Amino acid sequence: MEVDEIRKKIEEEITKTQNLIDDYKEQSKPVSLDSSIGRISRMDAINNKSITESALRQAEGKLSKLHQAFDNIDKPDFGKCIRCNQTIPIGRILLMPESNKCVNCAR
Repeated sequence: MEVDEIRKKIEEEITKTQNLIDDYKEQSKPVSLDSSIGRISRMDAINNKSITESALRQAEGKLSKLHQAFDNIDKPDFGKCIRCNQTIPIGRILLMPESNKCVNCAR
C-alpha cells in the first residue's frame, strides 16, 4: 500500500514540477528591446528574469530527482538514506519524494 501511495505522490509531484518548469520557461523569455518600457522597468524585468531562471534550474533539478526516485521505487534499497543507510520515515518520503537522505543527514 505504501509503495502505491508513494508512486502516486511522485507522479503528482512530477506533473506539478513539469508545469512549474513550463511556467518558468515562459516567464524567463527575453524582454524585447522594442517594447516601450522605461529604464527602471527594464532593469526590474532583467532582475525578475534572473530570479526566474534560478527557480527554473532548481525545478529542473527537482524533476530529475523525482524521475530517479520513480525509477528506483521498486528497488530494495528505496527509502533508505544514502548516507547512513537508515530507513527514511514514510512521512518524509511523502513530503519530499525526491529526497534520498534522512532528516539528520540532509542537514
